[in-house]
Amino acid sequence: MGESRLARLRMPLRRQSDAPRRRFRRGVYIIPSLFTLANLFCGYACVIYSMRGEYATAAPFIGIAVILDMLDGRIARMTGTASEFGLQFDSLADIVSFGVAPAILSFAWGLSSLGRLGWAAAFLFVTAAALRLARFNIQGATGDKRWFVGMPSPAAAGVPAATVYAFPDGLIDQRGALLVLAMVIVPALLMVSTVRYRSFKTLDLQTPRPFRILLLFATLIALIVTHPQIVLLVLAYSYLGSGLIGMVLGRLKRRSDPPPPSKPQPVDPQ
Repeated sequence: MGESRLARLRMPLRRQSDAPRRRFRRGVYIIPSLFTLANLFCGYACVIYSMRGEYATAAPFIGIAVILDMLDGRIARMTGTASEFGLQFDSLADIVSFGVAPAILSFAWGLSSLGRLGWAAAFLFVTAAALRLARFNIQGATGDKRWFVGMPSPAAAGVPAATVYAFPDGLIDQRGALLVLAMVIVPALLMVSTVRYRSFKTLDLQTPRPFRILLLFATLIALIVTHPQIVLLVLAYSYLGSGLIGMVLGRLKRRSDPPPPSKPQPVDPQ
């Protein structure tokens, strides 16, 4: 009888202590979605400022969206709040921030003088970003996490964003617009290609010499703060070229490797 009464007294205490924990858990679930919502807003703001011709203001919003896109997934994994809703919401936000926004930015900045050819190239970029995100949603869980198959859409969007940020005055002649075509079409084709790009999700930061990594990051931050246009432009095009260089080196290595030894043919006994 004494044990049953003690159990009855403990039950309300347990329920009262569990209530704040459940409310805290619900609050944690919404945190990654808030970062995704901020990512979506950056894409929307980039479109608005691009339409107003304020390219120096529009381009950095894509860079902010890239940072937010990296944070929402990491926060969801760290807090154990990853969900199917978060995955779909993130993909829809990425189409706006890394598909529509850089396409409209590129068209308003340097493709408008080409007329239909300009907006067709911009639409190609949007389509490639949508296809890239759809393929990633299907293959992301089963592929090798060390590599991306095709250029990731945030990095592809960073190419026109960094270019516009470095040269914000815009292009009005058709000769310059032809170079903008390459700036848009090359990342679009790389997004839907099978060229492998390095993923930094599996980067091991638990190194025995952490001061080198801290010094490297400090140097990178200092360079971005002092020379943001040049550094971001170099980073964007270096990552774009890294996949192509890796593909070429891989093919050269396979050609130089000796062929595997042939198996001896069985002798037919007479």
